[in-house]
Order: sequence, then C-alpha cells, then structure tokens
Amino acid sequence: MPRGPKRPGPPSVDPAARAHRDLRILWWVNAVDGLGSQASGLVFPLLLLELGHSPGTAGSLAGVAALTGVVLGPLLAVPADRGRRRRLMTWSAALAALATGALALACLGRPALWVVVSLALAERLCAVAYEAASRGALVRLAAVEELPRAAAGMQVGDQVSLIAGPALGGALFQLARAVPFLADALTYAAVALGVRAVRTPLDTPASTRSSAPGPLPRTPSGTGIGNGTSTGTGTGTGTGRRGTWTDRLGAAKAGAMTVAASPVLRLVLVWTSTAGGALTLLFYTALFRLGGDARSAAAGLVLAAAGAAGLLGSLVAAPLVRRLGAARLLALAAWLLPLPCGSLVWAEGAIGWGAAFAGLSLLVPLITVVLSSAAVACTPVALQSRTASVLGSASALAAGSAPALAGVLVTGGNLRTPALLCTALFAALAVYTQLRAPAVLRSCAAAAAADGTAGTGDGRG
Repeated sequence: MPRGPKRPGPPSVDPAARAHRDLRILWWVNAVDGLGSQASGLVFPLLLLELGHSPGTAGSLAGVAALTGVVLGPLLAVPADRGRRRRLMTWSAALAALATGALALACLGRPALWVVVSLALAERLCAVAYEAASRGALVRLAAVEELPRAAAGMQVGDQVSLIAGPALGGALFQLARAVPFLADALTYAAVALGVRAVRTPLDTPASTRSSAPGPLPRTPSGTGIGNGTSTGTGTGTGTGRRGTWTDRLGAAKAGAMTVAASPVLRLVLVWTSTAGGALTLLFYTALFRLGGDARSAAAGLVLAAAGAAGLLGSLVAAPLVRRLGAARLLALAAWLLPLPCGSLVWAEGAIGWGAAFAGLSLLVPLITVVLSSAAVACTPVALQSRTASVLGSASALAAGSAPALAGVLVTGGNLRTPALLCTALFAALAVYTQLRAPAVLRSCAAAAAADGTAGTGDGRG
C-alpha cells in the first residue's frame, strides 16, 4: 500500500541562535538573582535590629554567612563540574525560595532568633550552591571571541542590582518587614524557572570530565581536556559509584591546584583578592568618614554615584575590549585606578567621596570583564566551577578582613591612611600588570583559540 507524503519534522533550531537566546536568559537570571539578594541583604540586619538584637549580633551572623560561602563554595563546585550543574542551579534556587518564603511567613509574627538564623543560613547555603554551580555555565553559552561581551552582560546585571537592590529592599521594608523576603523568594523562583528555560546543555560532557582528582594539564598542542584523558589515577566521576571523602576533597583541591599552576588564573587571583579587599576597605572608610550610617543621605549619594558609574563601565567594557584589545585595556585601567583612589586623600564631604568612588567604579568593570573572560577561556571545562569558587573564596577572605582593618586604620591613624594604603596597592598592581599581563593574556588567547576551551552553544566544549 503506498505511503502518503512524509510529514515535515519540526524545524531545526540554529545552535548559535539558541546559545544567544540562552545567554540572554542567563543575563536576566543573574540580574534577577542579584536584585533579590541585594534587597534582602540590606534588610536582614535591619530585621535583627527591629527584633531587639544588637548590632554585634547582626555583624557576627553576617560574618558566619560569609565564612560559610568561603568554606563550602569549592566543595559544592565539585558536583557541578561532574555533570550536575543544571540540577544544582535549579534545586538550590528552588530550595532558597522555600527558605526565604518561610522567613517571610515567620516575619509576620515575632520570630525567635534561632528561627531567623536557621532560615537565613539555609538560604545562604542554597545561594552558595547556586553560585558555585553557575560559575561554570558561561563557558557553555559563549564562544571564545564572545566571552568579553558575555562577561560584560553579567556585569551589567550586577551593577543594576547594586543600584536598585538596596533601594528596593528599603522601600519594601517600610511596607512590612516580611515583604522584602517575599520578594526575594519570588526572585529565587524566577531564577529556577529561568535555568530550566535554558536549552543549551550546561553540564560538562562526560567525555571531557576528569577521571582524577587533580587538575587536567594542557598538552603542548593545547588540547588537554578534549580527549577525556588524565595524568592521575583517582576514582572516576562517570562510573556511577560514590567516591570517598578523600576523593571529594581531592577533587575540590583540583581547583586550587589549577589556579596555582595557571599564570592567567594567578593574575586573576592577585587582582580579585587585592583590589576586592582595597575597595571594601575604602567603602567602610567612606562610611566612617560620612558618619558610619549606611542609610544616611551622604552614604547613599556615594553608593548611587558608584553604582551609576559601574553600570556605565559595564556597558562600554566589551566595545573597549574590541577596540583596544584585552591587554592594553587592562594595563590602561590599572594605571588609571590610583588617580581616583589618591584623590580620596584630599576629598571632603559626600561630593568628593562620591566623585572618587565613581571614578573607581567606572574603571573596575573594565578590569573585571577582561579578567573574567580570560579566566573562563583558559580554564579547563571540567574545572570551571572549582577554579571560580577558589577565586571567589580568596576574594571573599580579603574583603572579609577589610572592615576590621578600616576600623583599626581610622582609629589608630586618620581617614587618609586607608586611602594612601589603597593607592599604594593599586600602584603596585599597575606595575605588576604592566610586567605580567601582556604576555599572559596573549598566551591565554592563543591557547583558547587553539583548543576551543569555551563552548559555542551547540554542546561542544
């Protein structure tokens, strides 16, 4: 019996078009996540104060939360690099939504401290898991030459959330103390749905995962991870059997070993830890100088100026990379950083501090885009989350010590001492960058172009 005409199948989707769509989804997910986190992050200490707890209690809990992220980030990055990235991102965001929603319900009454702390720490653990897993997603959605633009899009979302998040949190807290946490729960739910909407594979293909707890070295031909081989003899990740705690710790250690062995990642580590600590030190010095009240109009002006300048820097970063080149832009921004920082020595009042912070915030995204895109391009696909978590933990440790150092310097010296110290640090970074960055970035670009480290949205690693 003759067959009828064959029905046409569903139209095929161009992998590049799908990757661009998914990259835009990731940008929006990042912005929404940051908006909710910034809003609730401002409100949480206010909640503790309103419930009658001391500022010392609020500060101690903030320190515990930060330390939790530093310790657990590299460990939680292991399953993300081993094929569970999408599941970790989705379920951690969903569980964070439940924890934050429960906190919102608790705030309808007068919750005990242990209830608030338990729910807040549960949300923080879920947020750490999401951050650790999401750090390896960008490489699956952008080709090597598109990484500066992709990283700039993430920076835009971060800056928008920094500008709008605290203001939104404060406004919602005035309505009712439960409303900001309800809004944060909704943003977490939107993040989970956004991750589910991404169609490009976010997990590292099994053929490129490491079979050893150690890092995957690049071969002389620049194809160190594409063949799925390894120089170690540890337990497999794709065999379906659970490893011991020694294996897990060894897998987490691989991120630190990769950072130590890579000139590019060492450059990023120096920048993120030194500059992150210096900027946090300057921020707390500004709070001390302007009265120490983060809700004052003067501090608000400084934050607004810094946020607006940071947004502008994020928007122009990718075009400047294309026009000047990554190495030249990095060196130029590094040499310019000491100028606004040094002006803080003579700055008086909110206008002077706001102008100086605007200059710093304009330059920092240029550096961040160059370094983050280079780090993604030159990190083995199977180690993306682990190396990024190590870098994030180092930066968090440096930033975590900055508030106490600011207090010591201001108390023991004067308000100019932190500005002088940070100016010297930025000048040293500029010299280090001028000497090291050009050759390091050129070798990184050549290696990434040779082995196609970054994905192109079609499932290739």
